[in-house]
Amino acid sequence: MSGSNVAEPTAELTYTISELASEFGVTARAIRFYEDKNLLQPRRNGTARIYERRDRGRLELILRGKRLGFSLSDISEMLDLYDPHGEGREQLKVTLAKSRQRLAALEQQRRDIDDVIEELRENCSQISARLDK
Repeated sequence: MSGSNVAEPTAELTYTISELASEFGVTARAIRFYEDKNLLQPRRNGTARIYERRDRGRLELILRGKRLGFSLSDISEMLDLYDPHGEGREQLKVTLAKSRQRLAALEQQRRDIDDVIEELRENCSQISARLDK
């Protein structure tokens, strides 16, 4: 967090791009990429980017979404539904639906991988048996 907030206890905490990059283990280039996709919208002070708590939270959600395999389009849709003055029910419904879809896709991939593993084991067994003759 920027040290400039120490003198102003009522000011909202702000972050530099390098602070966020370091905290989340990503590059500044990745953060700028998310800006280009309109997922993050920091304030500007000249050429310097000033990220607020909201930007930090959005970055955390973007990175979590990417880790879970969601597309940037899905992440953007879920983030755009956030309503700070409401209960967030629509955002939760969309996130739940997308999460269930992603889970089903991953479970199918696991079944497909298990099938391929079994087939490869059988192939290895057959090849080993032929070589042992």
